[in-house]
Amino acid sequence: MAEAILAGGCFWCTEAVFTSLTGVQEVTSGYIGGTTAEPTYKAVCAGDTGHAEAIRILFDPAVIALADLLDVFMATHDPTQLNRQGGDVGTQYRSAIFLGDDLSRTDAEAAIARAQSEKTGANVVTTIEGPATWWPAEDYHQGYWEGEGQSNSYCMAVIPPKLAKLRKGFAGKLKAEG
Repeated sequence: MAEAILAGGCFWCTEAVFTSLTGVQEVTSGYIGGTTAEPTYKAVCAGDTGHAEAIRILFDPAVIALADLLDVFMATHDPTQLNRQGGDVGTQYRSAIFLGDDLSRTDAEAAIARAQSEKTGANVVTTIEGPATWWPAEDYHQGYWEGEGQSNSYCMAVIPPKLAKLRKGFAGKLKAEG
């Protein structure tokens, strides 16, 4: 298995997208890129820790390429918004790719360049950060969309459009339903 850590706004929303992809074995919501050890949701949301809400994706590179994951990431959030995604504002909602053992600066730069070539009139502001310490979010955040997220009005407003973009642009990468 390989690993990618991506921050693209609310982790409930990005987790819902990536769990749908063939070759993705696990998606964990958490925090990365800050200075506080063992950050909490309350502290991260308040903007007090420097962390971003992010997801840690474990995937099989023989089934889905890292480049595909990065392209899905760039297509299913707005990489042109600085320190925000929709109504979520602050550095904790920044667009960032975190480097690690399985993700090089070259991979990240290539993904940003591909996204920039598709954006006209707006600059991609996604940052390349890390490596940094990963902290899993509290248990109640894990698998949120599949649990109580579908009865949460915020999630219902944000996640279905992301999933529609995923189905439209990456249909061949989706897990079989059912």
